[in-house]
Amino acid sequence: MTEQMYRTHHCNELRKTDIGREVKLAGWVAVRRDHGGVIFIDLRDREGLTQVVFRPEENAEVAKQSHSLRTEDVIQVCGKVAPRLPGTENPKLATGDIEVLPQSLTILNRAENLPFQLDAELSNEDLELTYRYFDLRRPRLSRNLQTRHRVTQATRQFLDSQGFIEIETPILSKSTPEGARDFLVPSRLLPTKFYALPQAPQQYKQLLMVAGMEKYFQVAKAFRDEDMRADRQPEFTQIDIEASFVTPNDIYAVTEGMLAAIFKAARGIEIPTPFPQLTYREAIDTFGSDKPDRRFDMKLVDLEDVFRDSQFKVFQSALVEGGVVKAINAKNFAGITIGQVDELTAIAKTFGAKGLAFIKVENGEWKSPIVKFFSEAEKESLRTKLQIEEGDCIFFAAGKWEIACEVLGRIRLRIAEIQGLTSANRQSGSDSGSDLDFLWVTDFPLMQWSAEENKWNAVHHPFTRPKAEDLELLEQKKFGEMRADAYDVVLNGVEIGGGSMRIHEPDLQAKMFEALGVSAEDQQAKFGHLLRAFRLGAPPHGGIALGLDRLVMLICDEESIRDVMAFPKNNRGQELMTQSPAEVDPKQLRELGITLAKQKL
Repeated sequence: MTEQMYRTHHCNELRKTDIGREVKLAGWVAVRRDHGGVIFIDLRDREGLTQVVFRPEENAEVAKQSHSLRTEDVIQVCGKVAPRLPGTENPKLATGDIEVLPQSLTILNRAENLPFQLDAELSNEDLELTYRYFDLRRPRLSRNLQTRHRVTQATRQFLDSQGFIEIETPILSKSTPEGARDFLVPSRLLPTKFYALPQAPQQYKQLLMVAGMEKYFQVAKAFRDEDMRADRQPEFTQIDIEASFVTPNDIYAVTEGMLAAIFKAARGIEIPTPFPQLTYREAIDTFGSDKPDRRFDMKLVDLEDVFRDSQFKVFQSALVEGGVVKAINAKNFAGITIGQVDELTAIAKTFGAKGLAFIKVENGEWKSPIVKFFSEAEKESLRTKLQIEEGDCIFFAAGKWEIACEVLGRIRLRIAEIQGLTSANRQSGSDSGSDLDFLWVTDFPLMQWSAEENKWNAVHHPFTRPKAEDLELLEQKKFGEMRADAYDVVLNGVEIGGGSMRIHEPDLQAKMFEALGVSAEDQQAKFGHLLRAFRLGAPPHGGIALGLDRLVMLICDEESIRDVMAFPKNNRGQELMTQSPAEVDPKQLRELGITLAKQKL
């Protein structure tokens, strides 16, 4: 018995050069149209669409059979490729010059009543996630997963070409303090003990450097028990890289080369390297963010020299107390509405400001209650420093440097959203890469003080290396002044990766733990394996991890990482398709020695 193939071509393959060819296609009925007894369908598979036309004069029996077809039926057609009638071509489709005239139709499977129409936009995300396998038939989501595949393949190929080897690290690991809650897995074989799902392969990849692997990478699963948001999931994927005998510049070069390969494979564009760099201090001072979006201007301007001796007590007292006065100029924003003022004021208060002072420039007049406190010299200095023109709106912040910068940074981003300053390039249809702004942010603070916990915490993680010139500050216990040999790579105002040089000396690592309030006993209990490894000859090493989901989200121009993941959780951490998490059989709990606490009603 001869095996018959389902198809000779996919549904985005046939062109004018195929006219007259006998073909077989298989896929789903995407659209069905009845034009007076002539049935048109768009046949869809993963690659695209082909129009199939059932005309009674071509084959009456097959045409009659086509009347029973419904959307999302799975079918096979065998027939001849023909040109579309003049004037009916579809230039939006790659197959828009041809159609298939079938001589046979095989219905491979019927689709019952659909949970929703694939060509309709739904506001019910839970319904989409419940039927995720159906939702993924949408061409947009299918393309996203194909793009993710190309990104992953380009990553592996580039890193392999640079001498990195892919090594898997354990999923069942040990719970250690790394900044977020762990997902815990009880052990049946060792009652009362628990594994933890890794928040990152951080310690394992450092141990691989001690093992002499020198260049490691992994497309790694990571898990964090955190609240949900658009770019966060309880399980996610990161491109994890670590190397020995390297400097930050080596890591920059590898990362930039990999991202260039990724964007070439995923979007067919060249991105310029090397990426520009800003220190953490410069980024905050100029853009009000450690992941600045530089696709629009609106920089923060320091006004200390303008208001040092001002009669406006709010600004002058802020400077006397060691704070700052800063402002941004929102061009062409003098038409700000009352609702927008209220929204921006609420943002300012959320991030520590008492209010939001601003000046509108309309009809040659500066409109604001605070203008009357400014001298003519101060107004002239403001006009020069902020390049104030007709139609501008100036926003001020005064107080501690960190608060003033963050307030204006948040205001800056919201104004950019209102004015559409970050979407102009993509809306123009350009895919030249001119809409991509890559940036390195370096020299982060090493530690930050937690008043709530009354202790110092690591800004990144406790294995991050201090800057060499700041090591003496560790001995002096000036932890707040120390900088980390750490770096983030930012794309269009989104952090897509972060890393650092690591501590490889056991004594320095122990001092770092001590500064973070980790007792000698806890050091051995939680990190003894790492400290012992460092005493057996650990090389200098460093690395970086990039969020694969977030990177693909930006490449696909999506707003949520859910749209580039096959089976994501909803904003309550549920996987609705399989109803996970779920209750388990009491027998399983007994085997694990677990008793559930009774809930109080």
